[in-house]
Amino acid sequence: MKRKAIIIGSGIAGLAVSIRLKSKGYDVEVYEKNDNVGGKLSDFYIDNFRHDFGPKLFTMPDLIEDIFKDAGVNIDDYFNYEKLDIACKYFWDDGYTFNAYSNNHKFIDEVHKKFNKEENRIESYISKSSVKFNLVRKIFLEKSLHKLSTYLSFEAFKAIFNFFNLNIFITLNSLNKIYFRDKKLIQLFNRFATYNGSSPYMTSGIMSIIQHLEHDLGVFMPKKGISDISHSLYNLAIDLGIKFYLNSEIDKILIKDKSAVGVVVNKIDHKADIIVSNMDVSLTYDRLLEGYKKPFFIKNYQPSSSAVVFYWNMNKSFPNINVHNIIFSKNQEDEFDYIFNKKLIYTDPTIYICSTSKIVKEDAPAGCENWFILINSPFDDGQDWKKIKKDLRKNIIKKINSTLKVDIESNIVGEKILTPVDIESETLSKFGSLYGSSSNSLKSAFVRHPNFSKNINNLYFCGGSVHPGGGIPLCLNSAKIVSDLIK
Repeated sequence: MKRKAIIIGSGIAGLAVSIRLKSKGYDVEVYEKNDNVGGKLSDFYIDNFRHDFGPKLFTMPDLIEDIFKDAGVNIDDYFNYEKLDIACKYFWDDGYTFNAYSNNHKFIDEVHKKFNKEENRIESYISKSSVKFNLVRKIFLEKSLHKLSTYLSFEAFKAIFNFFNLNIFITLNSLNKIYFRDKKLIQLFNRFATYNGSSPYMTSGIMSIIQHLEHDLGVFMPKKGISDISHSLYNLAIDLGIKFYLNSEIDKILIKDKSAVGVVVNKIDHKADIIVSNMDVSLTYDRLLEGYKKPFFIKNYQPSSSAVVFYWNMNKSFPNINVHNIIFSKNQEDEFDYIFNKKLIYTDPTIYICSTSKIVKEDAPAGCENWFILINSPFDDGQDWKKIKKDLRKNIIKKINSTLKVDIESNIVGEKILTPVDIESETLSKFGSLYGSSSNSLKSAFVRHPNFSKNINNLYFCGGSVHPGGGIPLCLNSAKIVSDLIK
């Protein structure tokens, strides 16, 4: 008889691990509380404009290709993507702009043109980031940090030998200030701390490897939009015979003799040999593991940043912006102080604008654009989000108008706004944090919850709230780690 696995949640990691376990011969069932799959990687419509709910940047497509390869199918039958020429366009309030190319050589050439005093330093920074990434990928990103076998490999010895070259014990901002003199360039590389919900003034310098993904490996866009990643994985899962139960919220995880043996849904027991939670790990303990104590690092962790998100239907096109755009704050240090210390949004925030319709023409009517506006914010700590989003809307419209030399108020013909409270409600991310725990400490990589329970047999965890962290690539890695742990 085939062994059975139950997956709690159908976020990107839940979908990936369901396929990987099916490829290993398991019968797989996925239970999802919402009426659609994908979690933060889902989509919706405002009138006839399509919007992706969450992440927009897509790197490391090989991680998705591997899932289809393991399943023995041709990825081209399900999923297609293209590489973007420009990873992100940056704007400053003084009119300065910079195109960050999705190619190592073109990116460095552009830095030479725009920041000519940094010529020698940028090559060294990019090169060392690449070396760091290759040193840690096999250890910190693709394997469990909580298994002794991880540290008894050639890759581990190599990483340990080069330990002091990883910049673990220096903040990202301090590292960037060592390399660069231009404040704009420091600001540009500091922003990569936000990719895991952290502050560049507190997170480790090893986070410099994140920019390597964009400028060296490249940024990509699925030809049907970013949520097509989850749609394609779901279609593959269905074709493989994986069973999905939507609108099915888990009541509890069944434990017998210190082993997970099933779940309860609507007061009905569903038995399984393996349980994998793609739910926020803290909420998994709170809601599904009654009587089991959280590990100390979950009790005391600092949640990552959250966001206030504006989804706008725009009734015209804007040729001066790209697919991915950043309008920087005048004072980055104050901005992060507000987010992580004052638990507020700075009056002059950094603005991320994404318009997928520039690539995926079907996402908006002809001559129009779909705008996704993300403002980094503190997690929900009881703030007055109704007032915050009202004030924030005024501030960002004023800032966009000033920077882009436009007047957009009349161009917004459809709108949806999400605050951290909404994000928690819709995605079950505790406090609305986008990446589980923050990485605002020099040892944060080592204190994320492992991908398995140390106290309950046959219980595993995947997704952005556990090792190795949040974002599409890391969530996919967490799914692979879980699959590798399960025999």
